[in-house]
Amino acid sequence: MSQASSLAALPGPSSGRSPLTRRAKAAIVVQFLLNEGADVPLSALPDDLQAELTTQLGRMRYIDRETLNSVIEEFANELEQIGMSFPGDMAGALSALDGRISHRTAARLRKEAGVRQTGDPWERINGLDEERLEKLVLGESTEIAAVMMSKIETAKAAKVLARLPGDRARRISYAISMTAGVSPEAVDRIGLSIAAQLDAEPPRAFEKKPNERVGAILNYAASAKRDEVLEGLEETDKEFAEAVRKAIFTFANIPERMKASDVPKITRDVPGDVLTMAIAAASGEDDLKAVEFILENVSKRMSGSLREDAAGMSVNAKKGEAAMNEVVSAIRELVATGEIELRDPDSDDE
Repeated sequence: MSQASSLAALPGPSSGRSPLTRRAKAAIVVQFLLNEGADVPLSALPDDLQAELTTQLGRMRYIDRETLNSVIEEFANELEQIGMSFPGDMAGALSALDGRISHRTAARLRKEAGVRQTGDPWERINGLDEERLEKLVLGESTEIAAVMMSKIETAKAAKVLARLPGDRARRISYAISMTAGVSPEAVDRIGLSIAAQLDAEPPRAFEKKPNERVGAILNYAASAKRDEVLEGLEETDKEFAEAVRKAIFTFANIPERMKASDVPKITRDVPGDVLTMAIAAASGEDDLKAVEFILENVSKRMSGSLREDAAGMSVNAKKGEAAMNEVVSAIRELVATGEIELRDPDSDDE
């Protein structure tokens, strides 16, 4: 049991001692712990108990050493008698079992009990992608949208703003200038309201979007098969095919998606013989551009060594494509760990 919970359950005075109320004992223990520099999690107590405890602390002046020792000893004995503590409510139980029960079960129990997801709702909102944030912004009033844009990361807010219709983006930008007087409580309520909308959404079987899943599969398909599938998708659903193309990242996409400053990280994570094989196997115009991009952005010594080794190497198509895929896998791993960030294919940023 936590110290805060134990304070709320502290027993009354024993016979033979000057009478102390439960509140007074709790105040004594809290003041003692604070004097000792302990971090007392009083926020875990219900609001009314926090208020009562604060009021009691304000009323008390001093106590003698004997009374202090008696109260602290009683509190210590109470703690020693505790064999095991439990969360005490559904919110605590769901937090304790987070990640250990299925998302579907947790969502159902949370909804049935009327328990919101714990933690700062804005952290959760800020973790959403730009497309999802755009939909949330468009579904809210200008004033609420201005608060949202003020709370999420600046770079992400800029991307969301760029996705909005011009008039809507201008009105929200102006509304941000009017948010100086918004209280922290109001911001918290807005965050909780938006988080409640997210909780109300049915759980999805797949985290990634369909175009991202297809793109990830085609990343490792042979180039001929990849082109064949994309052509078929183009005929069936042109818009989806375009989304898949943007999700695909192959060896040929390295110059348009990678930053020049990130290229040396490839040589760190990809074995030298694999990188040499990928360079030697490059034949198409786009693959050769990727090779030049890599070689131009590594040290002159390494560039010369790779060129020399690749020039004397003969690689069949299958092994060459496998080497290129290994380079791509290493880049995707760097993206996944946050070491590098790929550029948007539609962006003009360098």
